Amino acid sequence: QVQLAESGGGLVQAGGSLRLSCVTSGIIFRINDMGWYRQAPGKQREEVAHITAGGGTNYLDSVKGRFTISRDDAENTAFLQMNSLKPEDTAIYYCYAAEYSAAGLLRGEHWGQGTQVTVSS
Repeated sequence: QVQLAESGGGLVQAGGSLRLSCVTSGIIFRINDMGWYRQAPGKQREEVAHITAGGGTNYLDSVKGRFTISRDDAENTAFLQMNSLKPEDTAIYYCYAAEYSAAGLLRGEHWGQGTQVTVSS
């Protein structure tokens, strides 16, 4: 059974930093895309950052220049370094991973349970 475990969330003052980690386990095939999403109270879930198997990245406009996504393929782990945090970054952050076969077929989309990030003003 595939599991994604996030860690690193917490309470931080505006301007501070946090580093989120997402450790995957139970992977049978290969992890291609990984990403971080967030959901604030009363709002829809949105993609914050995305990284492909080749290392290509995309970011939500509001976090560009402040957040950096990275991955360690040997450990099937993804990270999100968040700097210059703002109160509007407050949300539950979820890790996402897409599992593909060697033939390039999507075999599963997996989500973590989420980690709370709270930024005080």
